[in-house]
Amino acid sequence: MFKSPKSTILVPVFVPAVIVIALLVVGTIVNPQLAGEVFGQALTYTTSTFGWFYMLAVALFLIFIVVLAMSSYGNIKLGPDHSDPEYSFGEWFAMLFSAGYGIALLFYGVAEPVMHFAAPPNATPETIAAAKQAMQIAYFHWGFHTWAIYTFAGLVLAYFGFRHGLPLSMRSTLYPLIGEKIYGPIGHTVDTFAILATIFGVATTLGLSVAQINAGLNYLLPDLVPVGTTPQIIAITVITMAALVSVLAGMDKGIKRLSVLNIGLATALMIFVFVVGPTVFILNAFMENTGSYLSNIVERTFSLQAYRHSDWIASWTLFIFAWTIAWSPFVGLFIAKISRGRTIRQFVVGVLFVPAFFTFFWFAVFGDTALNLIMNEGYQALITDVQADKAVALFKLFEALPFTQFVSGLTVLLIITFFVTSSDSGSLVIDSLASGGRPTPPLQRTFWVVIQGVLASVLLLAGGLEALQTVSIVSALPFGIILLIAMVGMWRALVIEEHRTESLAMETRLPPHLMQPDAWRERIDYLTHQPYKEEVLTYIKQVVMPAMQEVSVKFADKGWEPSVNYDDVNDRVILELQRGEDVEFWYEVRLAEHEIPDYYEGTATSLPQKHHYRAEVFLRRGGLTYDLYGYKPNAVINDIIDQFEKYLHFLNVSPDSLPWRMQSHDEGLIVESTSVFDETK
Repeated sequence: MFKSPKSTILVPVFVPAVIVIALLVVGTIVNPQLAGEVFGQALTYTTSTFGWFYMLAVALFLIFIVVLAMSSYGNIKLGPDHSDPEYSFGEWFAMLFSAGYGIALLFYGVAEPVMHFAAPPNATPETIAAAKQAMQIAYFHWGFHTWAIYTFAGLVLAYFGFRHGLPLSMRSTLYPLIGEKIYGPIGHTVDTFAILATIFGVATTLGLSVAQINAGLNYLLPDLVPVGTTPQIIAITVITMAALVSVLAGMDKGIKRLSVLNIGLATALMIFVFVVGPTVFILNAFMENTGSYLSNIVERTFSLQAYRHSDWIASWTLFIFAWTIAWSPFVGLFIAKISRGRTIRQFVVGVLFVPAFFTFFWFAVFGDTALNLIMNEGYQALITDVQADKAVALFKLFEALPFTQFVSGLTVLLIITFFVTSSDSGSLVIDSLASGGRPTPPLQRTFWVVIQGVLASVLLLAGGLEALQTVSIVSALPFGIILLIAMVGMWRALVIEEHRTESLAMETRLPPHLMQPDAWRERIDYLTHQPYKEEVLTYIKQVVMPAMQEVSVKFADKGWEPSVNYDDVNDRVILELQRGEDVEFWYEVRLAEHEIPDYYEGTATSLPQKHHYRAEVFLRRGGLTYDLYGYKPNAVINDIIDQFEKYLHFLNVSPDSLPWRMQSHDEGLIVESTSVFDETK
């Protein structure tokens, strides 16, 4: 089912997910009142019974990724060792931030600090202590913990998808634990839960965004646009159509351009409020709140208010963390798709720390500006307005700042572009999950764009934001368990990879005959010679390939099944040593093209060619970055044996490794191969 090229839809995943969504939609439309009551009961039961689970899971995600980034595992690339990032850091950050929670910052940037200031969980309302607590809570809800969930989900997907050639799907995270069973019912179930969690999380986000769009348009055009469910559903319909256009435009023309626009507009809006607001107060508060947040992070991480009978923790902390877990397959898979070639350390720093500190400053700018207006300038009406409707908070803040109408209009535009980006990238991810991680045509993703809009609309009918909140929290429970299991799987995979890295450790070296003390002249000639393409190709065909064929005879005598093949498409010769059904050793010499070094330009040794060429060695994990050109036949044979010896050492130190069929995607050629989790039979 999974490997069939005739269909991009994985039926055992697609059908159950669509059935559950359809039942929810139909049931809600038939009896919205009953649906609202059921949602309320489910919310109460889940938060009261499993609140401890959400808090513990989020804490474990944060600890796990920080430990990985600080350890030697941080140097591992999310892809072959020779891979490079596809996007610049600016483009990468813009896309991951837009997918992460751009809408949430716009919705809660003012509303949450004001709400906590007016009704803090552990302080006297509307006091300095309440203000400090309000900002610390906002930092806690939207800082390291939230981004840790996204970071972990994206990291495991990118690691198994790009490092080991498995499908870019949640099922792949369980491979070190269950092996080939990920292609059966267990894997289908995992991806089905991932789809449901994603689509409910995205629907929650879309519901928040249209509520704020409705509030903004009502603020700008009070006589034309009322506040209510009907205009919000109309907004969902119109903007879903815009998302369809973005989907058909593709990743680079659609999502990337919108993401860059989003981050540009959001940054401009933040700078505007920072400049016209209480700038010095914002800077002072930012420093103080960051310090308070960091000093109390452990206590808040494990606090569930066990000795207080209040629904505050469920309404805020548990909702936000569960919503993030529900949204993590979407954000994680999307971030994984755009992160190939980065190291684990780069990934963690880029996805965890940079967005978190941007978020801290965002809340300092908007939240502390609002608190300053209330505490020092008597703008008490802001509290009343926000308590009546959180969606109007940002626009009420703008009333106290210059250029109110213009900035409010710009904000509505920004919310719309965030809406389109979330819907577009959400459909991309859900479609990928429903297709087992395989590429799909843009037209197929339009189905999921429409479903997201329909689901958000019916949930608004069934109870507004409370219904959206309920489905996020409930759907996050099973998926949170899946993520914790994936954590165990990734740790096991990294331990095995460490064994392989140690086994393959080697020094880059010159051809052995040039290392003799009296060969220094030839050594200089070798280092300064830039061979042409034809020279390297001739060397590969006339020296390397015969050497492989010669050593194959000896391996055949020892019971191995060798094969030597030349690939004209990619200009490479490949030696495979096989025992049983699995390819157990792979040694490849490939023509590699590089730019001529700058030090050759404008000198007497300038070369007429624009590139120089190397005969580089590749193993299963990727390129080893050393050049075989110039090795004599016996030296080539000894290099093959050296790598084979290291491979055998890896197998000896990893006796519990799992057989792992993987796919290597080199230069567009798909070859069945064996991952670093192989063992001898």
